[in-house]
Formats: sequence, C-alpha cells, structure tokens
Amino acid sequence: MTDQIPKGIRTDVPNVARMYDYYLGGKDNFPADREAAERALAAVPEIRHSTRFNRAFLGRAVTFSAASGIDQFLDLGAGLPTQDNVHQVAPGARVVYVDNDPTVLVHGRAILGKDDRVTIVEGDLRRPREILSDPDVRAAIDFDRPVAVLLLSVMHFVPDEEDPLGVIATLREAMAPGSHLILSHVAIDARPQAAGAVTQAYDRASAPFVARTGEEIVRMFDGFDVVEPGVVNLPEWRPEPGAEVPYRGIGNYFLGGVGVVTGGA
Repeated sequence: MTDQIPKGIRTDVPNVARMYDYYLGGKDNFPADREAAERALAAVPEIRHSTRFNRAFLGRAVTFSAASGIDQFLDLGAGLPTQDNVHQVAPGARVVYVDNDPTVLVHGRAILGKDDRVTIVEGDLRRPREILSDPDVRAAIDFDRPVAVLLLSVMHFVPDEEDPLGVIATLREAMAPGSHLILSHVAIDARPQAAGAVTQAYDRASAPFVARTGEEIVRMFDGFDVVEPGVVNLPEWRPEPGAEVPYRGIGNYFLGGVGVVTGGA
C-alpha cells in the first residue's frame, strides 16, 4: 500500500475490504489484514478462489442487468476498486459506489478520478434510508426507473441484530418495477466445521463475519422474482458457454442470484 497513509485509517485493525483485496492478490493491505486473512485461509483455503468467483459473478450479473435495459447501478458495500468494476462492465451507465470504510473512499476517489457518471458516497448499508435520501445518490440515481442494487459479499458482515432482511426490504420498497437485486453471500452448508474458525479470524476485524446457511440466504430474495437458475453457487450462475464449473454438486458454498422487482415500488 502507498507510503502515505490517509488520516483516520487504522492499520492495526484487520479491515474486511483490505482482507478481500489480499484474497484477490492485491497490494492495498497491511500486516494486520494479511494475518487475519491467513487465519481464515487456514480454515478454508478455497476463499481465494471464491473471491475470484465473486468478481466473475459481478461481471456476468451486471452484464445481464445492462442487457435487460438497466443503465443505473447502486453498489452498496462496494469495497476497494479492483479489476472489472461495475462502471467498467457497464460503460456509459450511471454508477454509485457506497461504502462506510475510509480506506475504500480514499482509494476509490483517487482511482476513479473525475468520471461524471461515477459517484462515490460515504454511507452505511445498515442505515439504508440514509443512503436512499443522500443528495449525491439522488442526483445520480432516478428511483422512478429500474436500478440494479448490488449487495456483493457484504451481507455476511451484517449481523442478525442489524436486521439484514429489513435492510433489503427497505431497498426493495425504493426500487421501481423492473429493478434488479444482485446479491452474493458466503454459505456454510458445505463446510460447517470451518464456520467457527472463519468467524474467529474476523473477531478483531472492522466488521464481524456472520455464518449463514443457504436457506437463510435464499430468504434474502423474499419479495423478488428470482431469475433462472435461481440462487446457486456462484460459478453455476449463467456461466459463459464452455466454461468449467468448479464445485458443482458440493452443496451451498458461496451463493449468488439476481432478483427482479415485479410489483410497485
């Protein structure tokens, strides 16, 4: 990471965005992040693969939404900019990235520069009404038209006491018919014995890891019309023709899907 550490950024506390960057092979991380990430990897070595599957799922899902006519995207808990970000997958679309992490905000603004169609906003997913009413969000996103809302690899950092289903319901109520929810979430069905170790790896991190089953994750799509093939392991969601699909048949592992708003906003 750059030698100039922005004010307010804690380097001694593992940060979930920087840990994710480390899993992807990035350099925007510190020793505390790498140590915690290695503890998680010791329990579930597949994490490195799953983070890449998550980025690939983002690309396919955003492409699907754009092909469906959606030209505005709200990426909540966006994380550090990496390759194949939403605005790169859907060039010309309006994109708002939202995160409450100062590391993400500093690096995102530096990397994305002055693209008039791309906005970075500070906001906390756990307070969706504040995000939906933010002036910069409202200036970029027209909620009277379809919008794709992304919740990628972020809801497993929202504890049950923060009402994750209520968060999604609030977002859904603001989304016009034809809008898409693009969501991915780690599932523990295939590796339940490792859930405790991964949870402990995040015990000092900027957000806790919440272990959930596939059944619990599917409930996050309540109120949406889930498109085929449903809520499935990420590599199985509309793979490219001829692509090898790893982990097929092992049970819920890292799930993703796209839901469509069919009723009134």
